[in-house]
Amino acid sequence: MSIPMNRLGGRALHSGDDDDAEREYDRLRDLARTEADKRNQCFQRSRQAYDDGDGARAKELSNEGKAHDAKMDDYNQQASDFIFRENNAPGRVESDCIDLHGQFVEEAERILEQRIRADQAAGQTHLHAIVGKGNHSAGHVQKIKPKIEELCRELGLKFSTEENAGRIYINLQGGDAVPPQHGSYSGHHGGQQQQHHGGQQHGGQQQGGQHHQQQQHQSQNDEVAEFVGKQLPWILRKLEKACCAVM
Repeated sequence: MSIPMNRLGGRALHSGDDDDAEREYDRLRDLARTEADKRNQCFQRSRQAYDDGDGARAKELSNEGKAHDAKMDDYNQQASDFIFRENNAPGRVESDCIDLHGQFVEEAERILEQRIRADQAAGQTHLHAIVGKGNHSAGHVQKIKPKIEELCRELGLKFSTEENAGRIYINLQGGDAVPPQHGSYSGHHGGQQQQHHGGQQHGGQQQGGQHHQQQQHQSQNDEVAEFVGKQLPWILRKLEKACCAVM
């Protein structure tokens, strides 16, 4: 069934001003809303036909409504996949970060859970989730953040809000959630600290460590690109839709 049509942020595209991407995203969401309206009209007319004793017409209208509902889900899925690829393209976010701008609450929860499980399987230690500050929400109330925090609790993971209130730091290994300090959001902050201290004693080891870190960072970017381009759309299409009314 359908999901609540409430999304994160005033603009779906978090970084940059790509108006073409924003228009394509809005086009897909508008198509989904149109199908939702048609679905609701069909269901309303179906109930009226049933009350009037016309069972055949009621069934026909009900089937039409279900068809519009399926189209709505398809357009929403296209919009979700499209804006996720735009916001999480290599170079736009760090390899240990996921941007959920433009997602409905239900979509954000599903996407993040799949990313968490994929990163845990790959041996990653943590993840930064961009969930928004709620500046563009009614009453400036964050909608996605509480749901993401609930998901982390269900998965038994500790988390903390970062200095940027629109980001959540998630420890993927079950330990305390202590985000990097001084605005550093590198995927291996702890390793960098150790490398920095080691470099004071062994300059050659520091240079070698930096080269290894660059290779590791590139490998992580490749994994994220593969996850975004191949795994995530397929997984999301297979997930069961939540039974909520469209608002």
